[in-house]
Amino acid sequence: MYKIIFATGNQGKMREVRAILQDVEAEILSMKEAGVLLDIEENGTTFVENAIIKAKAVAQALAQKPEFASDCVVLADDSGLEIDCLGGEPGIYSARYLGEETPFDVKSRDFLKRLEGVADEKRKARFVCAIAAVWPDGETVTALGTIEGRIGYELIGDNGFGYDSIFYLPEYGRTAAELSDEEKNAISHRSRALAQMKPELMKRMFR
Repeated sequence: MYKIIFATGNQGKMREVRAILQDVEAEILSMKEAGVLLDIEENGTTFVENAIIKAKAVAQALAQKPEFASDCVVLADDSGLEIDCLGGEPGIYSARYLGEETPFDVKSRDFLKRLEGVADEKRKARFVCAIAAVWPDGETVTALGTIEGRIGYELIGDNGFGYDSIFYLPEYGRTAAELSDEEKNAISHRSRALAQMKPELMKRMFR
């Protein structure tokens, strides 16, 4: 069976990826499940650059494993939150904002404090996700997905991770952390990027 190796150790992200790609006939593994333990330096200047860096690093590590020499692809994403009135912060530094070990509820409360007194119409924000796919022959393809919303006024909801609890979606009247898994996977930035990537995966898998 074709293997899709996703360059992450985040189990919340892996649940999303498996749900979104459930109609793809492939075994979906995290990099850890594939036996790759790397500390990858994300030194790109954009989400796309960082996704490619991660995917290529994992692909190079897998090249040393015969079971991944063919019929596999490495996917990596770089995603984050952009807040317009803060000049796009935290952007590519979303996970590293205030330190990688700092809990996201602490990071989220810091943004709420920074936005105190800012009106609704100036609290516009978006989640961005870049996906990079790297095949054993080195071919690389990228996709980009976004979802627009705004920053709320408090942390609401517990069905999510990252900044979901402060990301308010006006058309739903709820934060991303209040959506069901099915609702979130239908509209998320990651699902939109993966939807763009699916045709490329299918083309390579069944050609």
